[in-house]
Parts: sequence; C-alpha cells; structure tokens
Amino acid sequence: MNTVIPITSEGDFDSQTAALPPSCLAIIYFHAPWAEPCKQMSTILNTLASTYPTTSPPQTTFLSLDAEEVSDVSERYDVTQVPLVVLQKDGQVVEAVTGTDASKVRNAVEKHAGSPSAGAPGKAGLPPAQNVTKPAPSQSLDEPSAPHTNGSGAADLSKYAPSASDPATAPEYSSGEVNGATKEELDSRLKELVKAAPVMLFMKGTPSAPQCGFSRQTVSMLREKGVRYGFFNILADDEVRQGLKEFSDWPTFPQVYVGGELVGGLDILKEEFENDSEFLKDYSVHASKGGPAAPEQQAQPA
Repeated sequence: MNTVIPITSEGDFDSQTAALPPSCLAIIYFHAPWAEPCKQMSTILNTLASTYPTTSPPQTTFLSLDAEEVSDVSERYDVTQVPLVVLQKDGQVVEAVTGTDASKVRNAVEKHAGSPSAGAPGKAGLPPAQNVTKPAPSQSLDEPSAPHTNGSGAADLSKYAPSASDPATAPEYSSGEVNGATKEELDSRLKELVKAAPVMLFMKGTPSAPQCGFSRQTVSMLREKGVRYGFFNILADDEVRQGLKEFSDWPTFPQVYVGGELVGGLDILKEEFENDSEFLKDYSVHASKGGPAAPEQQAQPA
C-alpha cells in the first residue's frame, strides 16, 4: 500500500518527482506543524494513501512537505496558505485543493488517478495509526505560530490500555464546550472523520492490535471480504470516542461507516454480509474498474 513520503529538502523533492513516470499522479501536500488544520488533512491523506496499492511503475505517489522548511519548493508552487494539496502529472499541475474537506481531496485524487479499487488485486491495505485534531479553515503562512498542545494521538498505543468498562452514557453536549471544543466544532470534525475513507471503521485499538473482541472480529470480517477501509483508534482520542456516540446515536464500538453513513456495529455488519454476499463488494480490492461509483461521492458536506 502507498504511504505519505516526507520530503525534507528541495533536492529530495526533485529526485523523487524526476523518478516518476509521466502517467504517475503526484499528490503533493504542503503543511505547517503549527497549523491546526494540517493535522486533520494529515489524517485524510494518510488514510487515502493507504487505500492505493503500490505498483511498478507507480501510478500514484504521496509527498509531504513542511511549507516553511522546504521554502524553495513552496515558492515554486506559490504556496500562501496551508494545508494545500497539489495534484501533478508529468510535471504539470492538474488540480489544487485547500482546506480540510475530505470529499474534495478524495474526489480530486480519484478524478486523476482513478478509484483505488481499480488497482491490482491484493491484500487490503490498512492505514497507519492516526493523529487527529478538530478541523479548521486553511491557515495563512503569514499567521503567527501557535504552540502544539494536543496529544500524540495513536502513535504510542501503550498509552491507551483498554477500559475496564465502557461508560453507559456519554457526556451532555447540548451546550457549552467539550474538552475545549464546542458541539458545533466537534460535529464538524466528526462529519469529516466519518468520510475520511469510503469505508471507515471506528474501533478500539488498531487492526494489527485490536483492544476488544468485537473490534478484532470486525477487522477479521473486513479482511476476509477483502474490503479496503480506513480506521480510527477511539482509545487515542476520548473526544471522538464520546462525541461519536451521540453523533451516530450508536452507544457502542466498533462502528462502521460507508460513504459517511453509519452501517452499525459488528452484529449489523454480520447481518448485512449474511443477507447480501456482495455487500461492500464495490470497496473490495477485487472490484472492477467499471463498477458503480462509490457512494461517498454522492455525500457532500454541508
């Protein structure tokens, strides 16, 4: 599966792009570590990259640049705000996307590279552990730096031992702030997260290290069916863990979303596959290029 490649110098960028065949789509991500919106975009791109298979020659490549550290490259692309995602083929820019709209980024990549399900069959790629913060508008590079005070997300899973019990009720979000975020801000964040990949799994732990039996069974089922999916470790972010219960009106985990819409938990997923052997076939690594469009393309954010 593809990963987002960090670029640390102009020479590194030139050598990476020069080695690409003319048909390869380069997804070039300009960010700044102090800009909160970039943390949301990093999640989106890491998840999206992991759904595209690694091929030879490469069909897609994802590159990540600190816009201020690699300023020579930023000047070439006239970068004035971050996050900025530039799509390039054969040295020519074909599209650019600013902001943290997951649908816009995914649709732009699929427009120029095709759906990931159109790639060569193989094992479903699993996205890496994610570090997520609430979304915000694009941020100008001229704005002053702000200290990063958020946690490290799911990078160190040893910090997130499974809970002895899951709270039966979530905190009240009817008014005021939730861990520093208003209900509106949290809802906006969750709307983007559930669409970060065509099939999104919110689970306890990660696919390689599930932290509950239900999550383990869900991962096993998706792997058995060859479904490509993104995931979010809810133990890494309590704001998402509690907020998603009210957002989805579904009190337990795991939760599976398709095209930004809730399918349900493990039991519902089992029923769907039992009732329809081709459920989620469109998101399988074996899906044909001529298959129907993925539902997430029809669900645009408000």
